[in-house]
Amino acid sequence: MEANPCEPRYYEMLEQLQILDFALVELNLYLDTHPDDLRSIQQFNQLTHERTRLAKQFQELYGPLQNFGRAYSKCPWEWNQPPWPWQV
Repeated sequence: MEANPCEPRYYEMLEQLQILDFALVELNLYLDTHPDDLRSIQQFNQLTHERTRLAKQFQELYGPLQNFGRAYSKCPWEWNQPPWPWQV
């Protein structure tokens, strides 16, 4: 049975991904001006690992987060199945 995109877990996982994305963007900007900050690099790498794991889990349950080769698809093609992540 396929997961329902209207269930609370869908929104919880999507929100967690958004939180991780925000933190990664902020760390990326910080590291642009502080490239030798080992602690921040380690935090960036840890959050990247966590985001990759969560995105994989989300996509297995609910379909792709991004198009153009950034996410796998089941058969039939999932990209045209709403809701898309930016619609919720």
